[in-house]
Amino acid sequence: MLLGIVAFATMAEAQVRSEQLLEQGWRFTRDDSPTFSLVECDDSAWQQVTIPHDWAIYGPFSINNDRQNVAITQDGQKEAMEHAGRTGGLPFVGVGWYRLKFDIASLEDNRVTLIFDGAMSHARVYVNGHEAGYWPYGYNSFHLDVTPYVNEGSNQLAVRLENKPESSRWYPGAGLYRNVHLVVTNDVHIPVWGTQITTPEVTKDYAKVVMRTEISLPEGAEAKHCKLVTDILNAEGVVVASSEDGIGLYNDRVIEQRIDVARPELWSVDSPTLYTAASKLYYDGELRDEYTTLFGIRTIEIIPEQGMYINGELTKFKGVCNHHDLGPLGAAVNDAAIRRQIRIMKDMGCNAIRTSHNMPAPELVAACDQMGMMLMLESFDEWRTAKLANGYHNYFDEWVEKDIVNLVRHYRNNPSVVMWCIGNEVPDQGDLIWGPKLSRMLQDICHREDPTRPVTQGMDQPHNVV
Repeated sequence: MLLGIVAFATMAEAQVRSEQLLEQGWRFTRDDSPTFSLVECDDSAWQQVTIPHDWAIYGPFSINNDRQNVAITQDGQKEAMEHAGRTGGLPFVGVGWYRLKFDIASLEDNRVTLIFDGAMSHARVYVNGHEAGYWPYGYNSFHLDVTPYVNEGSNQLAVRLENKPESSRWYPGAGLYRNVHLVVTNDVHIPVWGTQITTPEVTKDYAKVVMRTEISLPEGAEAKHCKLVTDILNAEGVVVASSEDGIGLYNDRVIEQRIDVARPELWSVDSPTLYTAASKLYYDGELRDEYTTLFGIRTIEIIPEQGMYINGELTKFKGVCNHHDLGPLGAAVNDAAIRRQIRIMKDMGCNAIRTSHNMPAPELVAACDQMGMMLMLESFDEWRTAKLANGYHNYFDEWVEKDIVNLVRHYRNNPSVVMWCIGNEVPDQGDLIWGPKLSRMLQDICHREDPTRPVTQGMDQPHNVV
């Protein structure tokens, strides 16, 4: 089947949209109290930290730290793990609190969103003493509309994170180990991960770029008053194609634009060329939002008994399985360290990475886009059946669709991402009834959100494949 292509949505700071990384000014403690969420909490004695921050990498190291891990056997019994040092001998189990003051200049016709690239784990987010949201899975990115809880001027953000015992088979890191973003938009805006770009037709002469853009409107606003103007820029920043209004507005919330790019430069491992879709959203003729989407033009075709073809060329994966941490640096995101890893892998002949066994950092995906590395984005190490007592199986039924939707919408526009992986050696695969049903359910969610890429899973029970 022919699979169309891809893009990466970023937030561009503009007159009508602002984004800042919340890096400096955080306070942190390993103590725990419900009063830490309150505005009047005195955190002056807490440790001053910079985000991203992995508190567990600071140690102390001890082989006894791994005694906290208990495996679940096939018959459901607990069994002590025998892998000394499997989680690095690091004390990642426990609670940590983070607090930060931030300012909002104006709330008139504005929406305020917090984006967490990854928070390990069981994140409870409080704004001015109000619980604004909860997200249990520490590897996934999530966002919260905190407009109802913020004030003009000074605001207090508090985040409680907890790593439970018997929750990981490897070192997961701890704390706000990925970036936190504060985004302020007009109430008429393009939401987080609100664009989807595919290229269903690609030839040497042209590429048909199809861009679907979600529109968020306040109550009482009518979609018919919206207009979207999009310019496609090449790698040198030159406008090579444009579209106004698009083909049509449907479902009252999505604008579809079809734009032809002449003589496209294709994205590949050897030539990772990127384009930019720069969109301006107008309402009643007034500019309300600006949003940029980085993307690449390439094709994927899978031919049974032959393999995968990228841009019409047979492509064999020479890949590695790579966990999200950065070795002795810990799990805190470090762009320079990530790019160093990719350079080393490319030097040894690698052209693909499997994100074992969870969602990756946005910095890894962006670096692979820019440096030419294919990605299989893996999602889970558990489904409904436990591997560890406090593993993902406790949250699967309520959270699995939310987690997959966030993963796919976040990265469905990245050219480096060539397939989704819905699980790694999960015990449910061995169930002849539930294994196929759960696999199909997860695959269908991926294909609903992104029909352009294949879906796979890490399988260690081939005798049970149906």
